[in-house]
Amino acid sequence: MKPEEKKLLRLLETLSAEQQDTVFAFVEFLAARNPAVDVSVPQEPLAIPRPAEESVVKAIKRLRETYPMLNTDKLLHEASSFMMKHVMHGKPAVEAIDELEALFARYYESHKM
Repeated sequence: MKPEEKKLLRLLETLSAEQQDTVFAFVEFLAARNPAVDVSVPQEPLAIPRPAEESVVKAIKRLRETYPMLNTDKLLHEASSFMMKHVMHGKPAVEAIDELEALFARYYESHKM
Protein backbone atom coordinates (compact mmCIF):
# COMPACT_ATOMS: atom_id res chain seq x y z
CA MET A 1 0.00 0.00 0.00
CA LYS A 2 1.28 3.46 -0.91
CA PRO A 3 2.10 5.93 1.89
CA GLU A 4 -0.71 8.23 0.72
CA GLU A 5 -3.21 5.37 0.98
CA LYS A 6 -2.05 4.52 4.50
CA LYS A 7 -2.34 8.15 5.54
CA LEU A 8 -5.83 8.39 4.06
CA LEU A 9 -6.94 5.27 5.94
CA ARG A 10 -5.47 6.55 9.22
CA LEU A 11 -7.29 9.86 8.79
CA LEU A 12 -10.53 8.16 7.82
CA GLU A 13 -10.42 6.00 10.95
CA THR A 14 -10.30 9.13 13.14
CA LEU A 15 -13.61 10.44 11.75
CA SER A 16 -17.11 9.74 13.02
CA ALA A 17 -19.44 7.57 10.93
CA GLU A 18 -21.24 10.65 9.59
CA GLN A 19 -17.97 12.34 8.69
CA GLN A 20 -16.88 9.15 6.90
CA ASP A 21 -20.16 9.22 4.95
CA THR A 22 -19.32 12.81 3.99
CA VAL A 23 -15.89 11.75 2.74
CA PHE A 24 -17.46 8.95 0.69
CA ALA A 25 -19.96 11.40 -0.80
CA PHE A 26 -17.12 13.70 -1.87
CA VAL A 27 -15.25 10.78 -3.40
CA GLU A 28 -18.37 9.69 -5.30
CA PHE A 29 -18.77 13.24 -6.61
CA LEU A 30 -15.16 13.30 -7.76
CA ALA A 31 -15.42 9.87 -9.37
CA ALA A 32 -18.44 11.00 -11.38
CA ARG A 33 -16.91 14.25 -12.62
CA ASN A 34 -16.18 13.07 -16.16
CA PRO A 35 -18.78 10.47 -16.96
CA ALA A 36 -19.23 9.24 -20.52
CA VAL A 37 -22.29 10.73 -22.17
CA ASP A 38 -25.12 8.22 -22.00
CA VAL A 39 -28.10 8.88 -24.26
CA SER A 40 -30.27 6.59 -22.11
CA VAL A 41 -30.14 9.03 -19.19
CA PRO A 42 -33.64 10.34 -18.43
CA GLN A 43 -34.13 14.03 -19.20
CA GLU A 44 -36.89 14.50 -16.60
CA PRO A 45 -36.35 14.21 -12.83
CA LEU A 46 -37.20 10.82 -11.39
CA ALA A 47 -39.90 10.67 -8.72
CA ILE A 48 -37.83 9.62 -5.71
CA PRO A 49 -39.63 10.75 -2.53
CA ARG A 50 -37.78 12.41 0.33
CA PRO A 51 -37.78 10.16 3.40
CA ALA A 52 -38.96 11.56 6.72
CA GLU A 53 -35.53 10.95 8.25
CA GLU A 54 -32.56 11.53 5.96
CA SER A 55 -28.93 12.51 6.38
CA VAL A 56 -27.39 15.21 4.21
CA VAL A 57 -25.16 12.63 2.53
CA LYS A 58 -28.12 10.38 1.71
CA ALA A 59 -30.03 13.42 0.42
CA ILE A 60 -27.20 14.20 -2.00
CA LYS A 61 -27.23 10.60 -3.21
CA ARG A 62 -31.03 10.74 -3.62
CA LEU A 63 -30.86 14.03 -5.49
CA ARG A 64 -28.13 12.71 -7.81
CA GLU A 65 -30.44 9.77 -8.58
CA THR A 66 -33.44 12.10 -8.98
CA TYR A 67 -31.55 14.32 -11.45
CA PRO A 68 -29.34 11.88 -13.42
CA MET A 69 -29.21 14.28 -16.38
CA LEU A 70 -27.24 16.90 -14.44
CA ASN A 71 -23.48 17.18 -14.63
CA THR A 72 -22.42 16.78 -11.00
CA ASP A 73 -19.17 18.58 -11.79
CA LYS A 74 -21.11 21.84 -11.85
CA LEU A 75 -22.92 21.02 -8.60
CA LEU A 76 -19.91 19.81 -6.62
CA HIS A 77 -18.72 23.12 -5.26
CA GLU A 78 -22.09 24.40 -4.14
CA ALA A 79 -23.37 21.07 -2.79
CA SER A 80 -20.20 20.59 -0.77
CA SER A 81 -20.62 24.02 0.80
CA PHE A 82 -24.08 23.03 2.08
CA MET A 83 -22.67 19.80 3.44
CA MET A 84 -19.85 21.66 5.17
CA LYS A 85 -22.29 24.11 6.75
CA HIS A 86 -24.10 21.12 8.19
CA VAL A 87 -21.06 19.11 9.33
CA MET A 88 -18.74 21.89 10.42
CA HIS A 89 -21.12 24.65 11.47
CA GLY A 90 -24.01 22.63 12.87
CA LYS A 91 -26.66 23.70 10.38
CA PRO A 92 -29.68 21.40 10.88
CA ALA A 93 -29.84 18.58 8.33
CA VAL A 94 -33.41 19.48 7.32
CA GLU A 95 -32.33 23.02 6.37
CA ALA A 96 -29.27 21.82 4.49
CA ILE A 97 -31.39 19.28 2.59
CA ASP A 98 -33.99 21.94 1.74
CA GLU A 99 -31.20 24.09 0.30
CA LEU A 100 -29.74 21.14 -1.62
CA GLU A 101 -33.13 20.36 -3.14
CA ALA A 102 -33.47 23.99 -4.24
CA LEU A 103 -29.94 23.89 -5.69
CA PHE A 104 -30.61 20.76 -7.72
CA ALA A 105 -33.96 22.15 -8.93
CA ARG A 106 -32.24 25.39 -9.99
CA TYR A 107 -29.57 23.49 -11.93
CA TYR A 108 -32.27 21.37 -13.55
CA GLU A 109 -34.15 24.47 -14.69
CA SER A 110 -30.92 25.82 -16.22
CA HIS A 111 -30.26 22.44 -17.83
CA LYS A 112 -33.67 22.46 -19.55
CA MET A 113 -32.96 25.75 -21.34
